[in-house]
Amino acid sequence: MRIRRRGIPLLLLAFLSFTGCAWLTGSAPWAVPSKPPAPVSPPPVSMADKTFAEGMAALQEGGQEIALERFSAAWKEQPGHTGVAREFEGALQALKKNGDAAYAQGKWEDAGRRWMGTLRHIGHPAVRAKEIPFTRAEIQALLDRLSANLMAKGLLEYRKGNIEAAIPQWKTILSYDPSNEEASRSVRTAAKQLENLRKLPATR
Repeated sequence: MRIRRRGIPLLLLAFLSFTGCAWLTGSAPWAVPSKPPAPVSPPPVSMADKTFAEGMAALQEGGQEIALERFSAAWKEQPGHTGVAREFEGALQALKKNGDAAYAQGKWEDAGRRWMGTLRHIGHPAVRAKEIPFTRAEIQALLDRLSANLMAKGLLEYRKGNIEAAIPQWKTILSYDPSNEEASRSVRTAAKQLENLRKLPATR
């Protein structure tokens, strides 16, 4: 009987020691293991952000006009888009600068296209007029001067009888300004005359 009485306290002490350690470690021996937390999915990317990212990719490849078009689409989807507000003016200034460089190199079509793109986007709400070093009127003046020079070159060739050399000058204007009626009319007239000349019998 004495052995049994001594054994009971020892067993009780061992049990309490075991459970005490379990509570200290934060888990009971009979507790069910908890499941790990489910992974948190990232928030979905908005259509405006996707379009803005496309614009940034185009900008990194040197496509300022494409970038401005994508930025404009992103702004339309989400007015006040912070990324567009941050990048739009820089892209616009780069486009105008590239037009200036093309003009200096005698690349009239490239210059006209880039200046026309600048003119098209200069009125965007993301543009702060005081932050850009040129105005709409100045860009329009550059385009008008370029078109006038090309018209004059075409007329000079036309009056010399070089109709085939005149037409490309006027077509260059139409490449960046399709609504230019003077250039369009000149191309039609010259093309008709050239066609009539080709119908004439060859002289010996």
